[in-house]
Amino acid sequence: MKTIEASGARIPALGLGTYKLTGDTCSRIVAAAIEVGYRHIDTARMYGNEREVGEGIRASGIERGELFVTTKIWRDDIGRDTLVPSARQAIDALGVGPVDLLLIHWPNADVPLEDSIDALNEAKDAGLTHHIGVANFPSTMLDDAAAMSAAPIVCNQVEYHPMLSQEVILAACERNDMALVAYSPLGQGGELMGHPAIAGIARAHGRTPAQVVLRWEIEQPRVAAIPRTSNPDRLAENLDIFSFELTEEDRRVLADMSAQRKRLVDPAFAPNWDRF
Repeated sequence: MKTIEASGARIPALGLGTYKLTGDTCSRIVAAAIEVGYRHIDTARMYGNEREVGEGIRASGIERGELFVTTKIWRDDIGRDTLVPSARQAIDALGVGPVDLLLIHWPNADVPLEDSIDALNEAKDAGLTHHIGVANFPSTMLDDAAAMSAAPIVCNQVEYHPMLSQEVILAACERNDMALVAYSPLGQGGELMGHPAIAGIARAHGRTPAQVVLRWEIEQPRVAAIPRTSNPDRLAENLDIFSFELTEEDRRVLADMSAQRKRLVDPAFAPNWDRF
């Protein structure tokens, strides 16, 4: 498994996203993912499945030190007095000890950034996590967070796929020695997977469209991807992306596609995204 080196963290380049996975399905998928080779598992307080993710990890029988586990604190709980208690609840729910990476899930304009970053550092100092990071931060906010944090901010988790360029965020991650962790890396609703250009590249390599897109993402030096699936058969398929390479023309086509900048996740509380 390729890893991303970022400010002391070693993040496996391909992980399992668990958004909308619940109950026994969540536990089984997590355990099955670990069995086929995943070592990066991503969850969040907002997902309501940390307990089930922890059950899946324990059921796998793998040594805890072999895994990179991430959880995220929801935007309502990122204040100076609320982030650490929420993080403790997350650790208790997971039941696998400190997480490897604790993120602010979304910024909150009603909470001073310095308060959130100080609280994130407090969670690290309390031994709840080995590393800290953020999600859904635009580039200027990312620079500010990095400047004010005592501990390194090791990643920014953002939407990223071949319909949404993130070159400004990638540049911010580069200058701050961070990883970019791509959520919704395969898009949503099938539009990306059915795109003729991607289908053509997939046919040329004897691969699936999902494998082509994930390969394009993890070939980029600072990018990790966390696709979600509830289909056990997809787990091994999504993981099997390290035995082929895209051509320069493939990469150009996919990069050109991303210039359309089609954002799929844009809630009303989102920050002011970087404009191009």
